[in-house]
Amino acid sequence: MSPRGRRALAAGPRGGAVLPGAGGSRAGLPGVGLPGSGAVRADALSRGAGLPEPPPTRTIVLWCPDWPVIAAARAAGAPPEQPFALIAKGLVFASSASARQVGVVRGLRVREAQARCTDLVTQPYDDALDHRAFEPVIRAIEAAAPGVEVLRPGTIALRARGPARYHGGERAAATILAGIAADHGAPGVRAGVADTPFAAEQAARARPTRPGERVRMVPVGGSGSFLAPLPLGVLGDPDLAMVLGRLGLTTLGDFAALTDEQVRDRFGVPGAFLHRLAGGRDPREVSARDVPPDLEVQASFEPPLDRADQIAFAFRRSADEFAAKLRAAGLVATTIRVGIVDERDVLLERVWAHPRWFDAADVVDRVRWQLAGGVDPTGLEAPVTTVVLEPVAVDDLANHERGLWGSGPDERVHHGLARVQGMVGHDGVVTPRIGGGRTLAERIVLVPWGDAPAGGERALAVVRDRPWPGKLPGPPPATVLERPRPVDVVAADGGSVDVDDRGTLTGEPERFRSDGDRGGRFSAVTAWAGPWPLVVRWWESGGRRLHRLQLVDDDGRAWYLVLADHRWWAEAIAT
Repeated sequence: MSPRGRRALAAGPRGGAVLPGAGGSRAGLPGVGLPGSGAVRADALSRGAGLPEPPPTRTIVLWCPDWPVIAAARAAGAPPEQPFALIAKGLVFASSASARQVGVVRGLRVREAQARCTDLVTQPYDDALDHRAFEPVIRAIEAAAPGVEVLRPGTIALRARGPARYHGGERAAATILAGIAADHGAPGVRAGVADTPFAAEQAARARPTRPGERVRMVPVGGSGSFLAPLPLGVLGDPDLAMVLGRLGLTTLGDFAALTDEQVRDRFGVPGAFLHRLAGGRDPREVSARDVPPDLEVQASFEPPLDRADQIAFAFRRSADEFAAKLRAAGLVATTIRVGIVDERDVLLERVWAHPRWFDAADVVDRVRWQLAGGVDPTGLEAPVTTVVLEPVAVDDLANHERGLWGSGPDERVHHGLARVQGMVGHDGVVTPRIGGGRTLAERIVLVPWGDAPAGGERALAVVRDRPWPGKLPGPPPATVLERPRPVDVVAADGGSVDVDDRGTLTGEPERFRSDGDRGGRFSAVTAWAGPWPLVVRWWESGGRRLHRLQLVDDDGRAWYLVLADHRWWAEAIAT
């Protein structure tokens, strides 16, 4: 065989090398993904082997403009015309149309946004709220056209073939689906139809060509031409757009004009993927989501019930149904939401967390505690008509199965504390946390067992890490007394030690008595330090000036003392 023939056999399409062991042949090379072959090898794509373009999958994308703002404004009760912005990491994440008219755009700092719009309402961005509010829209679309893929809250995609056949065309199908989304809480929905999901989404986001246009159609095979004039920013990669801009490439058409080899050699596999998007060759297909099971349970009472114990007993069957649904789905609930509606149509809603996971008895306890909170346990402010229960956070049941040799001490502790809490009430079992404050008593935060601190652990950490001038430096003492104990500190002459106007001790501590209100023997002071002044709420009329003192008695115990109104009090002990 001639050298030229050997070179021809060693080169694949476009000059790519044939991979050893790929199962390819000289005639068809099926091992690198030609029609009729199996899955394409990832290393074939990274090495530059020629791949045929997949057949286009006509796609419908529905897009609701400003969906995060719409969901948050509804939850906050803000009027639609109010300038509204969502904040994430100190920057504007999304803004309403009225806010954008005065210059409040995505990526702007909060202070700059508030300076541009003085009546701007800001809220932190809540991803969970975003998804939860969009769920009814998704379910309504799935009821009309199964196979919905959620790209993000406010944007969904589905294959066009089935709905187009049923409704008599792609435009008619997209129009009907957009109307269904609008009827279920997604106003102003626009639709795009194209050969690929990326092109269809850009068509939905494109400026309407005529007033009132809700559906933008891209002809078959025209995705590349439609995408060509769009800016590089729609790819979502600012770094790539900046580099290409320096090279004089500003549109998707400029980027798509480069060869696959040039892009892959310079920008790697991620850049090659974006290059295919820019050229209308999106390799992705619409993948329908797994429809989540309906885990919500609801109990209605006719006539309405006006006693907490009656409601809790009547709701037990619904709690068992809730636990059974979770088991059937292979899940456990670690956080639940309980909503109680009375005959005045007033909704009392609360989210409950659990250190382990909720069973039916735990759910009934939370319902009873929520009913009895702040009122007489024997009655309610108004008779209750409905109780709604839904999971907020779930986990795989396999992560909470019993071990081979039993549940272990942690599981027994959880179970025991939960039983005690069920008998004594929600606030009867608490766990201590270290919070923020200047005095030791202020730094103690008691949280009911199973609950998170107010605002969450992150909020507690933020408060704890504040400067707090005058606080006791670490490490903190081992024992903080629930109530300060009166003590006596005397000098060598037998007189009580005090602090004068200049903040110095009137005498050197010589002896110390820990039971100052009941007498008892004095102990010798072996070491002491202080005093340190502490002014509490100096701006109020009831503000106080305190002094701290630390001393060690002859038993080796270290005492943390506070002088208030010329009287010494023990707040903590370190042994």
